[in-house]
Amino acid sequence: QVQLVESGGGSAQPGTSLRLSCAASTFTLDYYAIGWFRQAPGKEREGVSCIRTSDSGTYYADSVKGRFAISRDKNTVYLQMYSLKPEDPAVYYCAATWRTSGGDWCSHVRYDFWGRGTQVTVSS
Repeated sequence: QVQLVESGGGSAQPGTSLRLSCAASTFTLDYYAIGWFRQAPGKEREGVSCIRTSDSGTYYADSVKGRFAISRDKNTVYLQMYSLKPEDPAVYYCAATWRTSGGDWCSHVRYDFWGRGTQVTVSS
């Protein structure tokens, strides 16, 4: 069974940084795409950033371009979040999919395996 475990969430001040980790414990990340998604109260789940392990392709939502960086080290995927803004708070989920081709490969509907999420809060 595919298991993904997020960590690294918490509270941060605006303008500071947090790093989220997504560890795959029961499978190898080779040939998967791993995505970070977030959902704030009352809002739809949003694709934040994804990485495709086959070619190291990446995707970033416009709202985080230049501020967030996704990376992979063996079986862990990281989301480094810089310059946190008041609109970034949400529960952040990581997820995995085999379906890595096509223009919408970072759409949450493609992702089959999900972690439980980690809360990110931004406040001064």
